[in-house]
Amino acid sequence: MRTSRWLVATYVAIILFGVFTALPNVLPQSVLDRLPAWANHQVSLGLDLRGGSHLVLEVDSAALVDERLQTLSRDARRTLRDAGVDTSSIRRQGDEITIALANPADASRANEAIRGLANTVGSFGLGAGASDLAISDSGGTLTVRLTEQGIRDRIDAAVQQSLEIVRRRIDQVGVAEPTIQRVGADRILVQLPGVQDPERIRELLGSTAKMTFHMLADVAIGAAPPPGVTVMDGTTPGETYPVETRAALAGDHLTDARAGFDGQTNEPIVSFRFDSVGAREFGDITRANVGRPFAIVLDDKVLSAPVIREPITGGSGQISGNFTVQEASDLAALLRAGALPAPLTVIEERTVGADLGADAIEMGVATGLIGFGLVFAFMIALYGRWGLIANFALALNVILTFAALSLLGATLTLPGIAGIVLGIGLAVDANVLINERIREESRKGLGAFAALDAGFKRAFATIVDSNVTALIATVLLFMFGTGPVRGFAITMGLGIAISMFTAVSVVRVIMTALVRRFRLKVLRIEPPFGIKLIPDGTSIRFMRGRFIGIGVSIVLSLASVGLFFYPGLNYGVDFKGGIQMEVVTEQPADLAALRAGLGTLGIGEIALQEFGNDHTVLVRAERQAGGEAAQNTAVSEIRAKLAEVAPGSSIERTEVVGPKVSGELATAGVLAVTLASIAMLFYIWARFEWPFAVGAIATLILDVTKTVGFFALTGIDFNLTAIAAILTLIGYSVNDKVVVYDRMRENMRLYKQMSLRDMIDLSINQTLARSLYTSITAFLALLPMAIWGGSAVESFAVPMVFGIVVAASSSVFIAAPILLFLGDWRTRRRARIEAAAPATTAPEAAASGTPAKAA
Repeated sequence: MRTSRWLVATYVAIILFGVFTALPNVLPQSVLDRLPAWANHQVSLGLDLRGGSHLVLEVDSAALVDERLQTLSRDARRTLRDAGVDTSSIRRQGDEITIALANPADASRANEAIRGLANTVGSFGLGAGASDLAISDSGGTLTVRLTEQGIRDRIDAAVQQSLEIVRRRIDQVGVAEPTIQRVGADRILVQLPGVQDPERIRELLGSTAKMTFHMLADVAIGAAPPPGVTVMDGTTPGETYPVETRAALAGDHLTDARAGFDGQTNEPIVSFRFDSVGAREFGDITRANVGRPFAIVLDDKVLSAPVIREPITGGSGQISGNFTVQEASDLAALLRAGALPAPLTVIEERTVGADLGADAIEMGVATGLIGFGLVFAFMIALYGRWGLIANFALALNVILTFAALSLLGATLTLPGIAGIVLGIGLAVDANVLINERIREESRKGLGAFAALDAGFKRAFATIVDSNVTALIATVLLFMFGTGPVRGFAITMGLGIAISMFTAVSVVRVIMTALVRRFRLKVLRIEPPFGIKLIPDGTSIRFMRGRFIGIGVSIVLSLASVGLFFYPGLNYGVDFKGGIQMEVVTEQPADLAALRAGLGTLGIGEIALQEFGNDHTVLVRAERQAGGEAAQNTAVSEIRAKLAEVAPGSSIERTEVVGPKVSGELATAGVLAVTLASIAMLFYIWARFEWPFAVGAIATLILDVTKTVGFFALTGIDFNLTAIAAILTLIGYSVNDKVVVYDRMRENMRLYKQMSLRDMIDLSINQTLARSLYTSITAFLALLPMAIWGGSAVESFAVPMVFGIVVAASSSVFIAAPILLFLGDWRTRRRARIEAAAPATTAPEAAASGTPAKAA
């Protein structure tokens, strides 16, 4: 039990470093401003805590392919003409271009000419690479299509280019500390702190900003446009322009664009300037077309169509189109940043107001402190002064968790605060296990040091097993979760890992030092008031009620399955898609007026629900049939209608999830729960035996079905946070079973002649205090958040409180009886095999002259 001074010094250094790293998170800004940059590590707050907008943009891969095929079709016609190859037709069919040759004998020359239009992809400087075109010849007809590798390469290049353009556009409008990063193969994540209304940003980022200059065609009003002429809309509703389809000048020669005011009319305008090549071409065009209208087109919409009065040779011009000051500023920002290679579609949008974020921080801190206080008091009531050591370890766990978050540059979200709070409850588990083990060894008559040593050694394997099961669920949650749910996984995982240091290593050193300092002969860990929830020597015959326990559990689970089908789960926008807004009105909300106003929009069913107080309304709109674009249009219409029906109202929170994202999130959620269950099965099978694993998984299924039934019965939103709750419950439930299983395995070695039923009862009674105390601490830690946490964490905290009760009872009344049934079945099977063995071997023994018994 002697601890190396170097080891103690290392522990002290780690703790001091952690405190020093976490300290900036609680220092006032005036002090932080005086700290050097290397000492100022703070945890970044998520958008749900400080307010802002979260957008996920997807590159339109279909538009990229379409543009490439259009260019390829035009270039193929020119290239074959230059090569002297006559064609009957060149036409596009779906994602292919079909070239019919006038003379099939020219197929090889045509093939060679088309190959010259291909781009090389996938070389990375390591070889020749592959072509992005696949060309096939069938009797004088060439079929050209893009290869899968070519499409992927084109999408990858477009995403990389779009990242830079989006970053420039955001910088142009002056958003502080934006987060812009690639997500997956074709998506870009944009997080904008402080942006409360993302509509302007959505339009700014979603606009391709592809500017072209066209001559207007001389077409009579109402007449059908001839070939080569396209009718385009103007900025005024109902306004149209017949423009020549072929652009006279592309906008990629623009070098600058600035918002300003017309010197004569004082109207907002946008001044632009070309590079030298563009200036020369612009001068040639205007010189040749004096007196003709000249259309300035942005994303297939005519901004203005001024008449060319005289040649413009200076390489600059201006755009006027009844702009507001904001519109002129945004247009100038778009033109300066450059055109996107393909349209970007907003497929997911989440916005939180600054006031709501401040309330979330206040609520999270308050409920966390109350939960910590309840756990603190409970540990003192259980273990007296030794409970103070456990509480010190808990406080240290929270401090080191914040230090790790600061060093990693992780983002703290509201679910992340919930993860820290739950981590407080689960970190106590190790201390409860250790204290109960030491108390048990002391009752056997061991001295202080012997009891301390045996308690830590015998508790350590159980602590590792229980923490590994929780970490499995946490890792899967991080892999399949997104946004704030990943924040929960990070804080939860860090808390569990750090508890192995604080609750085991640090506590061991402190307890050893106290025993040595006070020269204790016997280590008595007793409650200060002499009150024990589980008296010493408790011997309850749990297995006598095994049929009742399993029967009640099966009935409840079947009822939960029925509730799953009717009335069903209240799926949140994460899983079914749609729009959800939290609206705060100046006057008490008039739901009838809001319902009548929003009902005129024609965007399907809209549900309104008051919650919190009579000034706060939750507005839900169903997923729109037109896909992501229709979702974004519906959001704008709802915002405009709310401003009309409820003047002065503010939208504190917005969630918009398109059909593609909702389907992906639902698939990821189901997959995470399934993989977590399978991982638990194999881990317990590897650590124990298959009957233990089967018992744990069967219990797990019953626990999860009851939790799903609880969601259906209460109507709580079933969203990503709910999946986080279920995954956490899976880890917690198996954690509880592992402790009982570990004691059963130990008792199997000690009491080889004891019946399985008596051994299971003995093991449950021996671990009953630990199971009860751990469940109470986790329950107390989460209870304040379940009561006062609000809608943002309701889907996590409330089901977790319910699930903790279910998991604690299932360890005793379901997992243990299943293990008993499987053990008895295996014993009976082994007996039948042994009884059948002499009968099958007796004839063989007689034939060989060997006694049957010997055989």
